[in-house]
Amino acid sequence: MTNVVGLSCVICDKAYAADYTGYVCPDHGNEGILDVQYDYERIGATFTKDSLAADRDRTMWRYRPLMPIASDAAVPPLTVGGTPLYDAIPLAAGLGVANVFVKDEGRQPTASLKDRASAMAVVKAQERGAEIVTTASTGNAAAALAGLAASVGQRNVIFVPASAPEAKISQLLAYGSTVVLVNGTYGDAFDLCMEASAEYGWYNRNTGYNPFMTEGKKTAGLEILEDLAWEAPDSIFVSVGDGSIIGGVHKAMKDAFALGWIDHMPHIFGIQAAGSDYLVQAF
Repeated sequence: MTNVVGLSCVICDKAYAADYTGYVCPDHGNEGILDVQYDYERIGATFTKDSLAADRDRTMWRYRPLMPIASDAAVPPLTVGGTPLYDAIPLAAGLGVANVFVKDEGRQPTASLKDRASAMAVVKAQERGAEIVTTASTGNAAAALAGLAASVGQRNVIFVPASAPEAKISQLLAYGSTVVLVNGTYGDAFDLCMEASAEYGWYNRNTGYNPFMTEGKKTAGLEILEDLAWEAPDSIFVSVGDGSIIGGVHKAMKDAFALGWIDHMPHIFGIQAAGSDYLVQAF
């Protein structure tokens, strides 16, 4: 049993049951992103800041009541989550502000925050009995899925542009992944991955499509709040690609606020590199 009460489309608010097996709201094609909805009243009755503080599990799974998995669901053995929050005193002094904290996600098993989403993908895939998990990626997401899948012996297929660095492809092969090199761009690899997952029934890990990936990534935000003794910061700055990480951070703040664990929602800023500013262009 989970605390999920359903999913809702972020475009039209159409509601779907908690056991909905689709990924998106079909009324909007692949753009109909779904948001996982929780019963915060039920969660808050037993899951409190005090009970969390007493939990000796320091991984992302300490937030299970706020995750779309059963309380007894088997999770990968790798230590995902529990990354440090550094008090960057010199940086704060240089900026002329009281405090700046830096979340170090480089401590994850495959060295990126993407491990949080991939750990969730592996759990959900096994929950559905999926033979294969798939994703399209040129870097961190691919490594994360390959590493987390290898830890539990989950077969996976990763679509990668043929132009990707050989070292990254070698890493995937070393983990035992099946790698499909696509003659084209990342967009071409993504499209082929989507077609293959639909055709063969593979579990699709692609973020910005699979609603549960946000629920894995949001644990980074919950850790930030917990490390700050539930005193919400004024602002949080998040590096942004397609926006799934910043979406996860926002979901963490939303969950904590709904439970009454923080007294305000922080301002959240998305930062994009000038050479890869697709969301900036879209806005």
